[in-house]
Amino acid sequence: MATTHTLETPEADIVYDVHGPAPAESPRPPLLMVGQPMTADGFSTLASYFPDRTVVTYDPRGLGRSVRKDGREDHVPAVQAEDIHAVIEALGAGAVEVFGSSGGAVAALALVTAHPGDVSTLVAHEPPLVESLPDAAAAERAGRAMRDAYQAKGFGAGMAAFIVMTSWPGEFTDAYFAQPPADPAQFGMPAEDDGRRDDPLLTDRSLPVTTYRLDVEALVAAPTRIVIAVGEESREVFTGRTAVGTAERLGQEATVFPSHHGGFLGGEFGYAGQPEAFAKKLREVLEG
Repeated sequence: MATTHTLETPEADIVYDVHGPAPAESPRPPLLMVGQPMTADGFSTLASYFPDRTVVTYDPRGLGRSVRKDGREDHVPAVQAEDIHAVIEALGAGAVEVFGSSGGAVAALALVTAHPGDVSTLVAHEPPLVESLPDAAAAERAGRAMRDAYQAKGFGAGMAAFIVMTSWPGEFTDAYFAQPPADPAQFGMPAEDDGRRDDPLLTDRSLPVTTYRLDVEALVAAPTRIVIAVGEESREVFTGRTAVGTAERLGQEATVFPSHHGGFLGGEFGYAGQPEAFAKKLREVLEG
């Protein structure tokens, strides 16, 4: 069972769900599962493997059920961090544990930077931080090409370019940029253009996520135990490489988790991972 709550702030109404026992009845602190652009429903399978404890999922402002009132469209990690901080304060249970996925991992790192007392343990799974790559300039170029494809031809072309970019093994070399434009049909994507240009993944709206600059000094000094996680199947591609690079910047080795970038997903999104094995590993790391 889950209860849904709305936290009203001047800039956004943040909707979050509390699964399992109440925080006072949980054997461990609340576990927040944070994504971006993924919303709360993306963690439904993973949350089901933690029925013994309080699990909190939320929709970032401007995504899913969380309505913006600030007149903006960009997704900024530092702004999202303040929303998560507000949710933690509303829970009233003290420091929490956080599992952050992709852009949510970046927001969680921003949270620890701004409010280190909020989080006892953070597991940041494959934060897509371009600055952590040795080929950062080439990665930025690949990202621009993906966004250009979306602006020129719509969702199918943009998503096909995104899949090619994020599945490319190793550094973005001349061979990568010499490829012909990605074919949407190859990935089961629609070729027709629906005219929309508001996808948070394929536009500049999420550029503040990939270009976020870590405050390494603040993170190392924080009381939070930070674990950077990487999928065993995705270590050589974009988000796996950014995870490894981020871990190195923090003076650690990335902790290997089962499956890929979406390794905690069930089959409901067509990109199934190994959620049971993933949840087991997450539990071991949190309790370690």
